[in-house]
Amino acid sequence: MALRADRQGPHRVAFDKNRKVLLKIQNTCGICGKPIDKRLKAPDPLSPVVDHIVPINKGGHPSAIENLQLAHWTCNRQKSDKLFNTIKEEPKVLGNRNLPKSIDWASYTS
Repeated sequence: MALRADRQGPHRVAFDKNRKVLLKIQNTCGICGKPIDKRLKAPDPLSPVVDHIVPINKGGHPSAIENLQLAHWTCNRQKSDKLFNTIKEEPKVLGNRNLPKSIDWASYTS
């Protein structure tokens, strides 16, 4: 079984360095947004782990700090190698104001 790129070769040292940085500067889970108790250790389900935002097998960089975030162990397991759509849809402007989203106002004409 081959090891992942962040666990071998030139990326291992950079990954470990960035892991230490993330443990110092981040306090919330990048997946669920709740606080992380850094005193918890594995195998506790709420223990902190480093998550690849874009999974390595989907083309994400194995050790770039821009592709890493702190997460709860369970959140990271549930996310697995999925990609989340982080593009937020802008509200559609009809006329000169934003209309409430409770009804599809675009189908109405004046």
